[in-house]
Amino acid sequence: MTTFNKDYWENRYQNDEAPWDTGSVTAPMKSYIDQITNKNLKILIPGAGNAHELDYLFSQGFHNVYVIDLAPTPLENIKLRNPAFPDAQLIQGDFFELQHTFDLVLEQTFFCALSPELRPKYASKMHNILNPGGKIAGLLFDFPLTEVGPPFGGSETEYRKLFSDTFVIKTLERAHNSIKPRQDRELFFIFEKK
Repeated sequence: MTTFNKDYWENRYQNDEAPWDTGSVTAPMKSYIDQITNKNLKILIPGAGNAHELDYLFSQGFHNVYVIDLAPTPLENIKLRNPAFPDAQLIQGDFFELQHTFDLVLEQTFFCALSPELRPKYASKMHNILNPGGKIAGLLFDFPLTEVGPPFGGSETEYRKLFSDTFVIKTLERAHNSIKPRQDRELFFIFEKK
């Protein structure tokens, strides 16, 4: 069963089988968002799920935020929580077919949900959708690559190899404020498009 399948994800949300959903923006993502001064940045949250990062961004005055997810239910949940959020910025579809460009992509549990063979395609697509000087920032798991997932693990060495040809590795370090179940298992990163 491929994890890049609309029905797979829709069933998870319909059956309330989303243990990765923390119910609010996580501390590492909130800390990063809090230091962004340009509220006009065009921001994407891919594989957004219930996108609690969006709730926080929107409440802080960021209105040029887009989310994309294969499944309709989490997008409906976002709209219920944020009725004023523009429908056109809630995209149900395939990240790899996205045609927009962005200044910033926030990564929170999308990369680890993809089958590992899609990782080079992810890195390439990220490079393609970022504007000059654009960045990807967020969290990547730091535990041995698992055969069964999601989530699929990974390591700092793998991430450096995967991204260093097309991105400047600005930050790639142990997250110091992860939620308890992810303590010492996450790397916070900022990669800037070359």
